[in-house]
Amino acid sequence: MKLNEARTEATARLLAAGIDGAARDADRILAAVIGVEPGRLRVMDHDLTPDQQDRLWTGIAARAQHQPVAQIVGFRDFYAHRFIVTRDTLDPRPDTETLVEAALALPWNSVLDLGTGTGAILLSLLAARPGSQGLGTDISPAALDVARRNAHLMKVTAGFRHADWYDAIPERFDLIVSNPPYIALDEMAGLAPDVRLWEPETALTDGGDGLAAYRVIAAGATDRLNPGGHVLVEIGPSQGQDVAGFFAQAGAETRIIPDLDGRDRVVLAGFRG
Repeated sequence: MKLNEARTEATARLLAAGIDGAARDADRILAAVIGVEPGRLRVMDHDLTPDQQDRLWTGIAARAQHQPVAQIVGFRDFYAHRFIVTRDTLDPRPDTETLVEAALALPWNSVLDLGTGTGAILLSLLAARPGSQGLGTDISPAALDVARRNAHLMKVTAGFRHADWYDAIPERFDLIVSNPPYIALDEMAGLAPDVRLWEPETALTDGGDGLAAYRVIAAGATDRLNPGGHVLVEIGPSQGQDVAGFFAQAGAETRIIPDLDGRDRVVLAGFRG
């Protein structure tokens, strides 16, 4: 089968399965199979090997079952780097780059990433600020293994520790960042199947109102920050006022930062020295 024939057939199969963005997803899977960037497919046409065809149709069948493309191909490009993604981690999303950009506009030399997952936030920050130090924590040992692999591949030095939020974290940092589970339990059923069925539930929801992690992070921030330190947390689009309120009660000056679509995305909390 020729490459262009495979593209057409793969797209048709995903369309038949009701997958939004079928052509885009088919190209991402095919490109990963043959080891090129998706944009190059438009100028290529050659016979696929039997092994490549098998891997393509296996990937397309998985996508037809709503498995995220990042899990199928094994990676996601985020900020300026490529990160390994597995079912043990959230798929890093472009909206989270808002937090990275906000962090890089602040003065800091040390950073704590609570619930690091793939390490996408932490490693992007450390790579962009040579000489800085960082620690990523997660309650999932499997997620920490993925983060360590990403750090090795990026040649970024970072510490990783198994911890439940601030537990076992006695150190102080200039900056604390987190993209915690913020989906309320009663909202889980409404999530797209790509997320609900395939991403780790504990990284999506706190099993309650979606605000539990922010309460913990805000309450413990002053004990983990150096004087004049900051906290940046990703939020759901309707949570800005509640989350900012938690940090204000802890003594911080707060600001809500929108993403590129204009939705509330990040709360910045600054603590006076």
